[in-house]
Amino acid sequence: MKMKRELITQRDPKSPVSEVFRTLRTNIQFMNANKKLKTLLITSTFPSEGKSWVASNLAVTFAQADNRVILIDADMRKGRQYTIFGASPRPGLSNYLSGMDVEDGQEPDVTDYLQKTDIENLLIMTAGNIPPNPSELLVSPQMNKLLEDLKQACDIIIIDGTPCELVTDSVILSRIVDSTVIVTAHKETKKENLEKIIRNIQHVGGHLAGVVVNKMPISVKKYNEKYYYNSATGSTLNQTTSRREIKEKASNILKQNDDMYKEKKIEQRKSNTTNVNDDYESENKMEKPSFIKNNNSGVDLDRSKDILNQINSYLDNEKKNLR
Repeated sequence: MKMKRELITQRDPKSPVSEVFRTLRTNIQFMNANKKLKTLLITSTFPSEGKSWVASNLAVTFAQADNRVILIDADMRKGRQYTIFGASPRPGLSNYLSGMDVEDGQEPDVTDYLQKTDIENLLIMTAGNIPPNPSELLVSPQMNKLLEDLKQACDIIIIDGTPCELVTDSVILSRIVDSTVIVTAHKETKKENLEKIIRNIQHVGGHLAGVVVNKMPISVKKYNEKYYYNSATGSTLNQTTSRREIKEKASNILKQNDDMYKEKKIEQRKSNTTNVNDDYESENKMEKPSFIKNNNSGVDLDRSKDILNQINSYLDNEKKNLR
């Protein structure tokens, strides 16, 4: 089974993006701490926001944590999980729900519709043939039976749903799953569309875990230094001050203070001289620092406070810039 490069959590598990998915996995689990999470729906507002990419990589991340995972492609109109995992497009979910591949009176065997992947602990069920009535199939008793049967065979079921603004499939599914995550795209998803979807999910009694903001314009190289991601709680990628920047700024402040301190001491020595010989002597012998005379700690308290105040002022300004 040939998988695409989209599965970055499998291809490069130590990458910053893979770490984001592990954080997302942990956050989702904590959001549902009071109830064991068995079924999770991934949806979006419109197509091309990264819903299927998030669903597939999140499924891999759960599997990498020794969870038995089943990924269901419930977008029976434009399912693409089979292309991501290099699987056969059919039979799949639509075939199982409609019973089109079994004789009348027979119950379909769910194992006939599951496919293995190259990832340990991860099975997938593709979308299958495009049916004339996807929404009706999702509200059928067969869909409930499918989820109940699969719950017995795995630790978590992740469902790649449809975009909510186009069809009602995902809103329907949100009623029968434990939790739902909405994937949005930075500077593409409109606030009013997102708010509408949230209201619709809540209206039918669905539980919302949070919102993932995708397609943030950042470089992987700078990720560790400048960005923090809190997907499950709905936060976006916020630029923060890196440790290196703080260290460099603090070093600059210290250097500036050292230069000022030296200049100040030279001026003091010059002003205290009464003749050329005294001036020459004071410039060429090691003078005992004044802070040793004032305390026994070896620290110039006034100077240290001034440096700390400047550094704190710099950090406060950085925090204000993020608001």
